[in-house]
Amino acid sequence: MQKPTLKDYFLLHLIVLIWGFTAILGDKRLVSLSSLMVVFYRTLITSLAFGIWFWWVKKPFLLPTKDFWKILGTGGIIAVHWLLFFGASRVSNVSICLVGLATTTFWTSLLEPLLYKRKFRTVQIFLGILTFAGIFQVFSAEFHYAEGFVLGMLSALAGAVFSVFNSKFIRRYDQFTITFYEMIGAFLTITLFSLIWGAVGLEHLKLYPTDWEWLWIGILALVCTVFAYPMGVKLMKKFSVFAVNLTVNLEPVYGILLAFMIFGEKEKMSANFYLGASIILLAVFSYPLMMYTSAQRKKRKELLTNIPILESSAKNKH
Repeated sequence: MQKPTLKDYFLLHLIVLIWGFTAILGDKRLVSLSSLMVVFYRTLITSLAFGIWFWWVKKPFLLPTKDFWKILGTGGIIAVHWLLFFGASRVSNVSICLVGLATTTFWTSLLEPLLYKRKFRTVQIFLGILTFAGIFQVFSAEFHYAEGFVLGMLSALAGAVFSVFNSKFIRRYDQFTITFYEMIGAFLTITLFSLIWGAVGLEHLKLYPTDWEWLWIGILALVCTVFAYPMGVKLMKKFSVFAVNLTVNLEPVYGILLAFMIFGEKEKMSANFYLGASIILLAVFSYPLMMYTSAQRKKRKELLTNIPILESSAKNKH
């Protein structure tokens, strides 16, 4: 692994800052389209951009049929994740949406043992209890935003699901190929949702962005997805998984600060809300730290266990 430079650290935080900006770009105060249409245009533009890139560099991107459908289906989960994410900001605000999204780490810590058939660790149970304490505090402080917070947490759950699935795909395929097919799957899923919504009498939905809305959606698709994703992948070759995960957890912090700077007093919440958000973020940041400490302790234990064996082997040789 190459040693990261100061520039690499700056780029990593820039990428996380860009991801934290997505909730603002899709906010109803900048884009009046429904969350359904925001995701529709985001996935359409991203799919086309990746398709053009594959064509331009003449990079092979075919997949076995079995995995093709699995990755396409994972793209459907991403569509649901984004739909819930932008829906959360529309019925509440950016801060509520991002605090709900911050529970992604919590959901991942629950899903990984279930899907990989591992035992739950004590640290996961402890941080789960801590996260729920923060969730309860946020609910009690801003109950009138309960719908947005629930949608944000469901978005986090969907995000945790596709992240766990991606951890399996990434072992066999190139990240760009996975993302290309997932964006196609997301676009097809959101198109199906659009047809269903139209069939039940929701034809009054605004279908086309205005001039400025095209700009925000374009940035959302090209900068926050097409640019940020491959750049993030490139940086993963220089940073440890621990360092990346710890930095990515800053996304809701950056997003909330940006929302307050851009939207001002409209994003200001009660003191109890920030207390609950701080508890959730404490759990979020503690998880990779505790997992890293646990892994280091396990390595030391294995090393100490093997020392007598190595000494015995050395004596036998003499």
